[in-house]
Order: sequence, then C-alpha cells, then structure tokens
Amino acid sequence: MNSDRSEKIWIYDTTLRDGAQREGLSLSIEDKLRIAKQLDKLGVPFIEGGWPGANPKDVQFFWQLQEEPLQQAEVTAFCSTRRPGILAAQDPMLQPILAAGTRWVTIFGKSWDLHVIEGLKTTLAENLAMIADTIAYLISQGRQVIYDAEHWFDGYKRNPEYALKTLETAIASGAQWIVLCDTNGGTLPHEVSQIVAEVRQAFPNSDLKLGIHTHNDSDLAVANALAAVIAGVKMVQGTMNGYGERCGNANLCSVIPNLQLKLGYSCITDTQLTELTQTSRFVSEVVNLAPDDHAPFVGRSAFAHKGGIHVSAVERNPLTYEHLEPELIGNQRRIVISDQAGLSNILVKARTFGINLDKKDPACRQILDKLKELEHEGYQFEAAEASFELLMREALGKRQELFELKGWSVHCDMLAGTTMQYKNSLATVKVAVKGQDILAAAEGNGPVSALDAALREALINFYPAISHFHLTDYKVRILDSGVGTSAKTRVLVESSNSYERWTTVGVSGNILEASYLAVVEAIEYGLLMHSCSINPDCMENLYPKGVTTSLDQSGVKR
Repeated sequence: MNSDRSEKIWIYDTTLRDGAQREGLSLSIEDKLRIAKQLDKLGVPFIEGGWPGANPKDVQFFWQLQEEPLQQAEVTAFCSTRRPGILAAQDPMLQPILAAGTRWVTIFGKSWDLHVIEGLKTTLAENLAMIADTIAYLISQGRQVIYDAEHWFDGYKRNPEYALKTLETAIASGAQWIVLCDTNGGTLPHEVSQIVAEVRQAFPNSDLKLGIHTHNDSDLAVANALAAVIAGVKMVQGTMNGYGERCGNANLCSVIPNLQLKLGYSCITDTQLTELTQTSRFVSEVVNLAPDDHAPFVGRSAFAHKGGIHVSAVERNPLTYEHLEPELIGNQRRIVISDQAGLSNILVKARTFGINLDKKDPACRQILDKLKELEHEGYQFEAAEASFELLMREALGKRQELFELKGWSVHCDMLAGTTMQYKNSLATVKVAVKGQDILAAAEGNGPVSALDAALREALINFYPAISHFHLTDYKVRILDSGVGTSAKTRVLVESSNSYERWTTVGVSGNILEASYLAVVEAIEYGLLMHSCSINPDCMENLYPKGVTTSLDQSGVKR
C-alpha cells in the first residue's frame, strides 16, 4: 500500500507530558530532548513538550528547543484554560506558555458539568467564558490552538447539551482542532464511534477538525482511537509504548501501524515507519524501563515462532502465522529454540547463525536431541541464543577451544557486628591457554563479580578484546523450589561490547557454578564475534566442508 496517496491522520505525541505521568517514570531535560529529536526523526507532526511554568524543567526544555529547533515537528506547549474570575490576559499562568515560543498551544477545558461545579467550583456559564477567553487571548498573541475537551465522553453521556456548548464555544473562539478526550478511559469502542458521529452531526456547517485522546483503563485505548478515526477524526493523540498515568495512554506503536498498514491512512512515510521498532526501544532505554518483549508490532516476541509446526509453516509462507511483514515496522522474525522445537526450528535457527544445514544431516538430529536433553535439565535456550550457537558448533565438531578451565574457587569474608556485612569476595581461577597454565585472582563486590574479574585477568593478555566486554544483565531463577536450598539454579547473563548484545545460560545445583558457566560462555562467545569481525575468513575453520556461512557488511556473523 502506498501511504503517500492515503488520507492523512495527524499524530500527536504526548510522551513528554502525559506519558511522563506514569508511575515510576522520570525524565531529565536531556531525556526529553533526546526523545523529542527521535520523534522528530520518526516524522511525528506534533510533539507535546510539557506545561511551561508548572515546573522549571519544562521551562528549560522549551528554551533549549528555541536554541536547537526540531527539523519538522511542531512542539506544543500545554496548559489549562484560565482560572475562574480572572481575564486570560491577566492570568500569570499563561505568560510562561507564551514565553515558550511555540506556534501551537494545547489547552484543556472542562466538558463535564460535574467537574465544573465540584472541581472548579464555578458556574457552567463561567466555564464557557474561561474557554472562550483563553482561546481568543492565545490567538490574539499569534498562537494556533488545539483544544482538548477533557472528560468529553463522560460529560457528553451525562449532559450532552452542555458538553456540546463547550465545543461550540471553542470552535467559535477560533480553536483549529477540537480533541475529544476519554480521560477516565472507561468508554467502549461502539460508544466512541456513536458519539464522534453525533458530534460531527451537531456541527454540519463548520470546518470541524476533530481529534481523539484515549486512556487505557479498560484496555481499549488503541481500539477507541481507531474507532474514532473510522468515525471521522483526523488527529490521534497518544504516547510511545503506551506510557501514561494509571494504565497508560493509546500506544502509538500500535496506533500508527494499524492506521497505516491495516486501514490505509497516512501517518508517516513508509521509510519512517521502518524506524518504529527502533524508536520504541530507544524511548524505553531513555526512560529506563525494560521494553515489553510481548508488545504488538514492536516487541521482540511479536514475530517469534516457537512451535515446530508453526516454524515449518512460516518457512513455507510467513502469512500462515504473521499478520504482516515485520520489516515494515522495523522488526524481524525470530525462531525460538526450546524443548518444543522440531527440525524446522534447528534448520531456520542455523541459517540465522549463517549455517546452511540439510535436515538429512545427522548433526541436525544430534543438535535437537541435545537441546531437549539440556532443556529437561533446566536450560532455556530461547533466552540464551549465544549458548545455543555454541552448542550447535560443538555438535558440528567445530567449537574452538579458546581456553581450558582447570579449576576455580571463591572466598567471601564476613564482618560480624550488629549486622552481618560482606567484604569484597576473592576468586581464583586456573585456565590453560595455548598450552600455558595461568593462575589468576581478583576481587569483586560479590562472588560472581570476583569470578568474572579473575577469568578476565587470566585471559586478558591472550585476548585483549575482553576489555571491551561488559555484563549488562544478570538473572537468577530457582527451578525446583520444592526441594528448598537443594534446588537447581538457572543463571542468564547478558553481555555487550557496546555494539552487540548476547545472552548465555548456566544451570547447576550450585548457584556459583551456574553463574560461572554462563560467564565463561559469555566471554567465549564475545571472543568468537570479535575474531570473526576482524577476520571473516575465520568462518572457514569453524564449520565442516559443505557448511556455508554468511557475514553482514561489517564482517560480523549474524
């Protein structure tokens, strides 16, 4: 579908304001600037930057953007209508809004008579005057106004006549956009469709430009946004990854591809759409929240296939188990390896490692049998693909022995007192490298840290690339808790060289041994990647004749 010829839907991102109201989420000025620039690159037309004057951070954010303006997005300042009993021109709350220097301002006003009377403690007539005066004043100062009708759907269902008067007032005062807000998130899609249609019928002769702003308290924010668009709105407000207060806002990572790829509207260019997955993960990283692996469209598992029958079918035709091509939104298909895998999983996974195997090859069955045996013991390779690649190489008889483990020990001192406190742990390892025995010791702030440091100390002179590896995540899982302290432990270690990430796994009844196994494989795999990045011909020595490999343009095996 060529989105350039489709009807335009204006995307309005409020991650920096409404999204930042999520519990546990806090953004620095630098965080907000980085996210704004990424959204600008994605092609989002409107980015709500915050409420200037509500806090010093938002004031500085807008000042910074005046010095370093975005390339194409309109940044909007956000605020409420003026306060009761005071003219907009005299309300000090509106002065920082003007000082923010944005062309567009979004203001919200009350649609629900309950909020006017009990929240604002003023009259219904004064609320209308507040809407009219604020919009007219901002326009007189050269601003264009987006009017958010707060609690619109609840207000309309309780008192439709008054709710429509608030919209009529905003339109008559010059607001360019009217946005209907499901602030409590309790409206259902069929209600959204009906009420949007009734609003359009109520203003048949006006050049009404409608928007929608939905919250996810009923898990329907995306569905409600789509229903509103189908009913005639032209702007959708939402946040990246659905961040927001309580249960969040409409997730633009789902809204945009649904509108563009399923309904045929144009939100951003097709090229920009391929940046959606990366943008989602970038925002997750900046706000310091783990990405949702199971998020639709952009999640790591969104196009993951685990069952052998599924994998076999997807290999023949991806449409059998995928609703669209993952590449369209910048994601990718993943074949998951587990005890539910069949030969199809092994063959496809091998290809992602650059290995072309034939299902008649005895190594395929050997790999599958070993996989299921280890998973029965507690290993989990779907979360540790680096360990599975090493397993596959071992089955092919071409796993290089970079070093030989000969022993290790860990010593932890305790200081007795009012509370027991650890001193640094001391680890000793003995390895053989190229026929030479190396004994090394190192301290760490815990036994695993000490083991990792000691192993690095033993190997660093032989493999300097180790200095670029660092542990990024460490997870422990008790597998059979019913046997108490005798339970097996599974440890997942995620490592990085600042360009690539890889995960390895270790399982043992001894948590230190499980950790050590995972750390050792992490270093081995990192060295393998480094070796092949600087010497692509190394692949010729890793696999038997007839087994081919592939490299990406950087020379790193994929």
